[in-house]
Amino acid sequence: MNIATPIKSALAVRDQFPAIAGWHYLDSAATAQKPQAVIDAIANAYGRDYATVHRGVYERSASMTQSFEAARAATAALIGGAESEIVFTRGATEAINLVAQRHPKGGRSRVLLSALEHHSNIVPWQIAGYEIDVVPLTHYGQIDLDAAERMASEDHAIVAFAHVSNVLGSILDAKRAAEIAHGVGAKLLLDGCQAVPRLPVDVGSINCDYYAFSGHKLYGPTGIGALWGRAGLLDAMPPWQGGGAMIDRVTFEKTTYLPAPARFEAGTPHIVGAIGLHAAIDWTQAIGLDALHAHESSLVTECRDALREIDGITLFGPEDSAGIVSFALDGVHPHDIGTILDDESVAVRAGHHCAQPLMERLGVVATARASFAAHSDSSDIEALVRGLDKVKRIFG
Repeated sequence: MNIATPIKSALAVRDQFPAIAGWHYLDSAATAQKPQAVIDAIANAYGRDYATVHRGVYERSASMTQSFEAARAATAALIGGAESEIVFTRGATEAINLVAQRHPKGGRSRVLLSALEHHSNIVPWQIAGYEIDVVPLTHYGQIDLDAAERMASEDHAIVAFAHVSNVLGSILDAKRAAEIAHGVGAKLLLDGCQAVPRLPVDVGSINCDYYAFSGHKLYGPTGIGALWGRAGLLDAMPPWQGGGAMIDRVTFEKTTYLPAPARFEAGTPHIVGAIGLHAAIDWTQAIGLDALHAHESSLVTECRDALREIDGITLFGPEDSAGIVSFALDGVHPHDIGTILDDESVAVRAGHHCAQPLMERLGVVATARASFAAHSDSSDIEALVRGLDKVKRIFG
């Protein structure tokens, strides 16, 4: 596959997505549609190849175990980590909760977040008892790292930022964020849900400490995701959930546990989810994340230019956002925009996008959001503009 020429070449992969025929799907930031290669991998794993993993002594179980662990290796390679540092989770939400509940605070009680975080990078820290400090945004919708540097202190155990905002598409200078965190002895966790499908990620180069992402935004299945953590940090964390697969030896008097990552994977894992994630990683890497980023960046520019021509449109976020364009139309609730666009076979997200504190700071109750993917092209933007013209006619 090759989408080195932005926009037009997306047609080369569009027909690999059976769910989008006749439909302009612009909600990939919520969940990505699945290419046929991923669907086939899931069907085969649940069909001719299915068996449980890790404990079976028969051939098919051994084969499925090999496939499951190959998925771990592919996940590690995707972000530049080691296999022993990848914990499979249900998604980024569970991964962040795991760190919030089990990262050793070392006497520190605060976490440094930003004003644009998803609820899944706010609520887990509250539940875990952290005090939250909030870094403001720049005028252009970026996390203000100058402010973060001033605010970071030795009271902070964790700095936790979105690598890419799910509302604004703004891209964090992750290396500098790591320097700021480490400068006060804190650890950096990155929410990579929107970054991993759109950007090359190398946790070693970034020098972060934890990285979380979900498979379903990366063209893979729901219910599977990953936490990458530095080996020394994972080794220092006690188990989070108990059950089979994470134990060394169990007696009624005492239980001992396996090392990470098994220690954090209690119970039968989402075997087929991991295999589907592996297929999605292979599919994405065959295109190339650099090419995907260039493709989506071109679409963002084209979309923002087209929306500016519509009277009453307000655009949010930076010009160079990663695959995401959030907007509002004067006098029209985003839910009405989304409903009318649906009648025109255009799917956008409308609401607070699980970022209510950000909506408050933007001065709106909600936005409409168009988000792009490998299969997106100019026809999707043209359909969006036609749909918004209809919205304006209806609302006068």
